[in-house]
Amino acid sequence: MSIYQTDDVRISQIKELLPPVALLERYPATETASETVFNAREAIHKILHGKDDRLLVIVGPCSIHDPKAALEYGQRLKTLRDAHAGELEVVMRVYFEKPRTTVGWKANQ
Repeated sequence: MSIYQTDDVRISQIKELLPPVALLERYPATETASETVFNAREAIHKILHGKDDRLLVIVGPCSIHDPKAALEYGQRLKTLRDAHAGELEVVMRVYFEKPRTTVGWKANQ
């Protein structure tokens, strides 16, 4: 019986990623990005602790693989976020290039 190579057959190279601290040193957050994250976290904290009665809406998609599509999606979401800011706190949560497992879905044990 022959066993054929079927895993990882389309990988042409593996490139090690920088650790998060090195990424932050190389690509520090802009003032705008830092302010956006701070304000969103403050708003979420207030909602979760009953100091803001808006509805917290966390939206995906789960994973995006195209930077242009990610920016377009974010811009469209920002328009909706601004339009409904009085009732909703809309937070985009997405992975870029989310890693996938090679074993697939795992059944509950």
